[in-house]
Amino acid sequence: MAARHEEIAEELRRAIDREEYPVGALMPSEAELAARYEVSRGTVRQAVAALTAEGLIGSRQGARRVVLTSRRSQSFAELRSFAQWARAMGRTATGSVVSSERRPATAEDASRLYLRAGTEVLYVLRVRELDGARVLVERTVYADWIAPAVERIEPDCESVTQRLYDDTGLVFAYGEHLIDAVAAGTTDARLLGVRRTSPLLRARRVTTDQTGRPVEWSDDRYRSDAINFGIHNSIGSNPLARQAGPGLRAN
Repeated sequence: MAARHEEIAEELRRAIDREEYPVGALMPSEAELAARYEVSRGTVRQAVAALTAEGLIGSRQGARRVVLTSRRSQSFAELRSFAQWARAMGRTATGSVVSSERRPATAEDASRLYLRAGTEVLYVLRVRELDGARVLVERTVYADWIAPAVERIEPDCESVTQRLYDDTGLVFAYGEHLIDAVAAGTTDARLLGVRRTSPLLRARRVTTDQTGRPVEWSDDRYRSDAINFGIHNSIGSNPLARQAGPGLRAN
């Protein structure tokens, strides 16, 4: 069981993530937090110290603590799974399958999934909701060997990632992400309830299992007013790489 200061720290993290305390806002005083959680000020100091160490809040000597960022680092599972990310944020993810069909792998499918061109793969189109609002269209291509397990999952399953682990023991271990912006086409606009050509945030992802075998590749399109991505880097850790997009010609 987590210590009380750890529970309080996690509650405050989630409040910051939900922007109950937006960037630049003052945090409640130690006395206010102690009264709210019915604990000693020493317990509150431990919780606040954890958030300070993580870079979420900071203060000058003698001044109230202020929120420095509303984005905390996420686990691989949270970044890979929309449902697990929503749960970690204290929000509710739902969704439904719009279409699911077997089809021969295209050249792009074969390249991303390390399959022979023409191998039968499973193509699934899903719409995902966050707290009842449509925010994401997922186009996922599953490799032939995992397709039967995916087809057995009910269309409104909250987390396909979790279900595949429960049913088959599959662990998504590595992901490669490419994030850019696109304009909403006719299908995306209809499914998300936005105007055609509205800006969408696109995240293309290839995910593999623990052996490096590709499981799926996905083209996910988010409403840009609902979801964004934050990168935290440092001199000791910098997973972000900047690269030229297709709109720029190589010199």
